[in-house]
Amino acid sequence: MGRPYSQDLRERVVDAAAATSCRQAAARFGVGVATSIRWMTALTTTGTVAARPQGRARRSKLDPHEAFLRGLIDEKVDITLEEMRARLRDEHGLTVGLGTLWSFLDARDLSYKKRQPTPPSKSGRM
Repeated sequence: MGRPYSQDLRERVVDAAAATSCRQAAARFGVGVATSIRWMTALTTTGTVAARPQGRARRSKLDPHEAFLRGLIDEKVDITLEEMRARLRDEHGLTVGLGTLWSFLDARDLSYKKRQPTPPSKSGRM
């Protein structure tokens, strides 16, 4: 995907178009005539020629189930990703991969280091 034109160029084209015409400003700055006209229309209607945000918002199919996953972690502190996957599949009919689940939890700082289920050592540090 291409990048948007800089704000400086947009303002220079609009200033030149106000002084002359949209076609002359477009030719002078090397942008399309339609682009110049669109920027002038935007300036008169909204008062700005700022670029709109590009790309899609990043979403996960687990977003609606965040409260459920937090509840699982609160319910059982040492729950594994596989157990979470099984509960999501059984209770919500949602099939997700381990990587998807891990990324979702990591983005929300819900991942943690698990210890091995062994009794504490009397001589060594755990």
